[in-house]
Amino acid sequence: MAGNKSYTIVEYFGGDDGYRCGYCKNAIGNFSHGMWSHTMTVQDYQDLIDRGWRRSGKYVYKPIMNKTCCPQYTIRCHALKFQPSKSHKKILKKMSKFISGGELPTEQNDGEPMDSVCEEEGPREPSKVCPAEVKCAAITDIQKEVAECPTITEVQKEVVDAAPASSETSREDSVSAPDGRTTATAPKPGVGADPSRPPCRKAKDLRKERRLQKEQMRHADGVSSIPTPTQTNQPKTLEDFISESLPDNSSHCLEVRLVPVSFEDPQFTASYQQSAALYARYQMAIHGDEPCECNETQFRRFLCDSPLEAEHSPDGPEVGYGSFHQQYWLDGRIVAVGVIDILPTCVSSVYLYYHPDFASLSLGSYSALREIAFTRQLQKQSPKLSYYYLGFYIHSCPKMRYKGQYRPSDLLCPETYVWVPIERCLPHLENSRYARFNQDPDAGDARALKDVGRALVLYRRAVMPYAAYSRKRKGSSDEAEVQQYGGLVGQDCAERILLYRA
Repeated sequence: MAGNKSYTIVEYFGGDDGYRCGYCKNAIGNFSHGMWSHTMTVQDYQDLIDRGWRRSGKYVYKPIMNKTCCPQYTIRCHALKFQPSKSHKKILKKMSKFISGGELPTEQNDGEPMDSVCEEEGPREPSKVCPAEVKCAAITDIQKEVAECPTITEVQKEVVDAAPASSETSREDSVSAPDGRTTATAPKPGVGADPSRPPCRKAKDLRKERRLQKEQMRHADGVSSIPTPTQTNQPKTLEDFISESLPDNSSHCLEVRLVPVSFEDPQFTASYQQSAALYARYQMAIHGDEPCECNETQFRRFLCDSPLEAEHSPDGPEVGYGSFHQQYWLDGRIVAVGVIDILPTCVSSVYLYYHPDFASLSLGSYSALREIAFTRQLQKQSPKLSYYYLGFYIHSCPKMRYKGQYRPSDLLCPETYVWVPIERCLPHLENSRYARFNQDPDAGDARALKDVGRALVLYRRAVMPYAAYSRKRKGSSDEAEVQQYGGLVGQDCAERILLYRA
């Protein structure tokens, strides 16, 4: 970020102890490296999630992929190339029916497990750094320079018409039977196909045949078969479907507001208590939490306390970078909140909580579709911001495979940290929980730690490379720990992030 002089400050905890897994419920099978982030730049976090890290509040963790019971692979969707699937369109139509007609669907929610907020990861409170040291005089010259962040309200009828860069998906046509077709009596059980009826044919073939018949009729009438722009069957974009799901004349009013996670923001503070109450209600109803597990302290710790420094850049989006709550207001009250991070090249989904009474609306999938559309909107202002990160893909947990339905998408190779299309990854995951996706045997980590001495540390309110720190400590005994930390964050981050040393 041009003009940004902030530093990331972390405490590294290692990853020797096992914790309870929220997916397979193994009591001690969940292993991850962790660090507490007192403050973090959006570029550093972007680089960290591109190496398999993920945050929960201010705790940043990286699963030990070849050791943990349920390997968690970072997944990203190419937002510009995304086209909603048949099931996604069904969800948008369900929302449209509810908004216009006013009645909730009667069917049960189709099951959208949300990411755990990582309480099983064992996030530890910092035990070493006092606030004075984080904001010490030695680094006052690198404090952040943040512009005023405007309040952004995304109203239902103001969906940006951001068409994807390329698409090969055609529009869903309604299926109708050929003219003159009559309904025949069903054959008796065990008899087989009814010989009095023509053989079954696919709707796609029937549509193709009808189009061909129309073309032949136009030729016979002397009409040109060259389609005009209005005749061309252009595929609908995601924005088209979202706009259709929010009709003008409706029984309900749905509004989406983007609110910076900051207690200095009036919108955030005004809606804080309502949002915290919604979180508690969701956790108890959907995840079975006890009240003490989802009280205001827990809500603030996991979903309001963010290490990310709000930043603005000349080539960035108008709303800036940082952590936000995307609030879904229905008829004047909050019914869902999507917690997101806006980073230099992506929108990263952190968590979603919603009112249990609206579970049948599939709000998990609906909010993901809205966040993909929002990513495309931001990309118009910042061209490099073109990905939507869905957190972790966990193939060994069938309920978590839904994230793979947002195509095209990639999984992060846990050894070389290159992105591989999910279609190429799935066969490997069918054979083994842990897999290296990069099939080049000679490929390695291009950003591997090469010189631990260049890693930056914060020691006694002074910033210095680890080599200088080691000389001051006359042969420090923590080189192995710093070496491990540097290998996990990579050389580039190790030379920018300040690792706190007592």
